Amino acid sequence: MSIFLILGLLVCIESPGSSAVSHVFVLKGEDVRLDVQKPDLLKGDFILFSWTFKSKYTVVSLSSKSEPTVHKNYTGRVELPIRNYSLGLKNLQEADSGVYTAQMIGDEKHTVAEYNVTVQERVSPAVLTVGSVSSSSDSCNLTVTCSAQDSSINSSVTCDTQTCSQEGGERSEVTTSAASLYVYLSNGSIICNHSNQVSRSEDMKKIEPLCQVNQVSERVSGISACLVKTVLLSVGLIIMVSAVISVHLLDRRRKHE
Repeated sequence: MSIFLILGLLVCIESPGSSAVSHVFVLKGEDVRLDVQKPDLLKGDFILFSWTFKSKYTVVSLSSKSEPTVHKNYTGRVELPIRNYSLGLKNLQEADSGVYTAQMIGDEKHTVAEYNVTVQERVSPAVLTVGSVSSSSDSCNLTVTCSAQDSSINSSVTCDTQTCSQEGGERSEVTTSAASLYVYLSNGSIICNHSNQVSRSEDMKKIEPLCQVNQVSERVSGISACLVKTVLLSVGLIIMVSAVISVHLLDRRRKHE
């Protein structure tokens, strides 16, 4: 029986008790190992064992008495030797996302492993920007923007002397790269988080220092305004006193003449 006929049987023969699909997420460029989920079925002799991709592309195949044969498209990317019939793949790219199935043919055909692999890129950096701050002795209001490479969220935060609250609660959205971007409060900080299943990036700012700096700035502005008024008033008084003295001196001079 040719290997091509046997591979055809893997597709056409119904498999009793197929394995449930397991979901695996892999960072782009990293490696993955997919283990057989029913190893007991491979303890005896069998005609053919194979790992396939998307049910039609053979990755590697072997029998209980032969060495593994790696498909040319996976040369150099499959970890050899195959131990316990696990599939090790190197340097995964987005095109490698899909379902990988391990099947064996003996007296019957069995699906002994099935994985839905998703390859994702590392998320872009999260950036938290403070737009405005207004504060008094008993309250503070902030507006912030949580952004990533392809998305952004605006949010408002209000604090009193004891607690802070976020208008509308935690804000989140799914970016165009299928990652999650969200902004939320935690332990006196506001946090911008950009993440997917394989990577994450956060930017965080403490709220209290922002409010304190703004209060100091407002006090300085108030003091500066007060100083300006005082200086202007003093200058005005000096000019007025100088004018009075000048008039008095002119009047005395006329009398002596």
